[in-house]
Amino acid sequence: MIRFALNLRRLAVLAMLPAAALVAGQAAAQARDFPTKPIELVVPFQPGGGTDALARAFADATRKHMPQSMVIVNKPGASGAIGWQDVINAKPDGYRLAVVTVELTTLPHMGLAKFTYDDLTPIARLNADQAAITVRADAPWNTIEEFLAAAKKESGKVSVGNAGNGSIWHLAAAALEDKTGTKFNHTPFQGAGPAVLALLGGHIDAVAVSPAEVTTYVQAGKLKTLAVMAEQRVAGFDKVPTLKERNIDLVIGTWRGIAAPKNTPPEVVAYLKNMSKKAADEPAFREVLQKQNLGFSYADDVAFKANMAKDSAYFKTLMGKLDIKN
Repeated sequence: MIRFALNLRRLAVLAMLPAAALVAGQAAAQARDFPTKPIELVVPFQPGGGTDALARAFADATRKHMPQSMVIVNKPGASGAIGWQDVINAKPDGYRLAVVTVELTTLPHMGLAKFTYDDLTPIARLNADQAAITVRADAPWNTIEEFLAAAKKESGKVSVGNAGNGSIWHLAAAALEDKTGTKFNHTPFQGAGPAVLALLGGHIDAVAVSPAEVTTYVQAGKLKTLAVMAEQRVAGFDKVPTLKERNIDLVIGTWRGIAAPKNTPPEVVAYLKNMSKKAADEPAFREVLQKQNLGFSYADDVAFKANMAKDSAYFKTLMGKLDIKN
């Protein structure tokens, strides 16, 4: 009786092998034929900011290098967490990707996300930008010293917009507080674009976002940037000093890149890596970044993963020091 039961189990296992082999074969064939339909690229912020601009330029650049189109899907909220969770939960077949930013390494340390950067597969980093302090053109402050003096005089009243709690621009302003002994009224938005629009509308006093996100309005004479949080002056903002030049030792910024869900088939990842490198090398893509003052900074998947790991450790320490919590 026992032998009979064991034989039945063996027969059941053997019967399942062809089906399993068929499924595996179909999956491998699908990976080899990838892509056979449009790829969705999730932008976790609203339209109008630097992340959205980069995503659209990248999607345009991919047209020459794959037979299917890339469609932008904006899913803002929770400083990027909603969009990234959406991609993490997606089927790992390469048809739903994410534009990731440095907030991927900050939100988990604040308890604002249950995922970590390890829940996504990095494809390529495309950009890196520093933070900057920008105010309206008619603001009474013409230097970073005047701005900080006002913030110290009216502690907690000068409002500084950011891309959401836990965003890199929130951390940049908080780090500036720590370095200078000031206190701002941190005002979160669902992306840098809405924060800049609020500044233009007179609803806040300043923003701590990248130069790329205010370039158009600075050139139009509607906004003015007081300082950049970079090692060197930023191209297109040559007259704007760094904080270091003003004896404030602070350098902080973001990066942006492409990632896929964890467990995406290796063949699909390899295809996406190759296609992303070709798109990043497109002159039209570089030209858009230059016009938007988005710093081009390419890194392959291995270097990008190392970048994420390093930043995760750095921001965990920084947030502990600044006592930034949800």
